[in-house]
Amino acid sequence: MMDTSNVNDFTNRVVLITGAGQGIGRGFAKGFARAGARVAIVELNEAKARAVAAEIEAEHGEGVVIAISADVADPSAVEAAVADTVAAFGRVDIAINNAAIFSTLKMRPFEEIPYEEWRDVMRVNVDGVMLVAKACAPVMRKNRHGRIINISSGVVTLGRPHYLHYVASKAAVVGMTRAMARELGADGITVNALLPGATFTEIERETVSPEQKSQILAMQCIKRHETADDLLAAALYLASDGAEFVTGQSIAVDGGTTFR
Repeated sequence: MMDTSNVNDFTNRVVLITGAGQGIGRGFAKGFARAGARVAIVELNEAKARAVAAEIEAEHGEGVVIAISADVADPSAVEAAVADTVAAFGRVDIAINNAAIFSTLKMRPFEEIPYEEWRDVMRVNVDGVMLVAKACAPVMRKNRHGRIINISSGVVTLGRPHYLHYVASKAAVVGMTRAMARELGADGITVNALLPGATFTEIERETVSPEQKSQILAMQCIKRHETADDLLAAALYLASDGAEFVTGQSIAVDGGTTFR
């Protein structure tokens, strides 16, 4: 029988989190550090990455976190980020593909989306997930253990209008999660996706009006706004030893907005 008494104890585990300089990723970084993990923050904005690392060091001391500036859509930068993580901590046990373009996007009919913007979203939201998983998989294989958690979105099931590139990119994440799970399961690596609902963090969302916030609540079974901590709890589970038989799944964490 499995000992589940310490499933959320991540002492000596190493987690690499992309887009961890703000918002949900910041919540993941701080939460996993509280659970005992050593954290690699991979973030395009170096100042934000260092700021979150400083927050973690202030709470847990030095030697538990590194800040790495990298573009997840750049293969060489991703490979270097994983190599830096291994050099600092000796391994990568958990990879959370959180980096994505979303909050800066303007809502508009799909035929008005500039092609350049479409490509930028696909580069980060789709290519980035593949590149990080590709770079982490060999490291995880050596230890016959790994957890890859891809952050998709509830918009995949809702088919939300005026964000076609974002919706398409997050649907691709679900498909990649399933295919990766098939390829990596024999190596002791699980791959799952989280589908957040509308999550409110410190990131400004100019496109979300008070009326839209009310509409979001009306769609939910649980009548409060989603926070980064709601997603953290789900990520901790999927990264834990208790979830070693869970793979290829897409789990909605949205207060009951969608039922899969």
